[in-house]
Amino acid sequence: MIKLYDFLPCPFGQKVRIVLAEKSLSYELAAIDITKGEHRRPDFLRLNPYGRVPVLVDEDTVVYDSTIINEYLDDEYPDPPVLPRIEFSSLRARARIFEDFADTSFTPQVGQLMAEMAKPEAERDQGRVARLRQTIERVMDYVNRELQGQLFLAGEFSVADIGFVPRLLVLKELGIEAAAGRSNVEAWIKRLLERPSIQGLQGVVIEPIAGV
Repeated sequence: MIKLYDFLPCPFGQKVRIVLAEKSLSYELAAIDITKGEHRRPDFLRLNPYGRVPVLVDEDTVVYDSTIINEYLDDEYPDPPVLPRIEFSSLRARARIFEDFADTSFTPQVGQLMAEMAKPEAERDQGRVARLRQTIERVMDYVNRELQGQLFLAGEFSVADIGFVPRLLVLKELGIEAAAGRSNVEAWIKRLLERPSIQGLQGVVIEPIAGV
């Protein structure tokens, strides 16, 4: 039985839950409330010395870091795949590149904007808000170009798309219309929202979280 240690609002845990849903894998959810410091408990640190969610335990195998977890799941439970098959090495590399890009150049920036917008208006750093919005808009412009002629970012639906989903879903609440003037992104989002694995994230409490 798979066990997933996770904090529901965490975008990286949401990446893993999408993959588990895509593969129709049953799992036990062990909630770790990082707002209460539960990720610093000795029993959790034995699973992940970095004290971060998500962590996946599959029988005797312990895996942490959402990207590594999802690759493990794709190796261990290959159908349906969330990475292009090994014979399609260029697409496989492209999927990994986009997932890394989402993890480093999109998800943290949206999280920072969420944190800033959660402050009372008088306390917000409006210059920082403007810079973060511009960064996110540029990312959406880039994604729109990369989707030209493509249904998904690396051919078929993959971790390349999954990496963007958790924070993509909150942009409208932050006053950013990802699809505005971006027909490729608009069609992509529509396709993403048709997937039951992503529909399952709707209604999840989403909030800014430090350090994840």
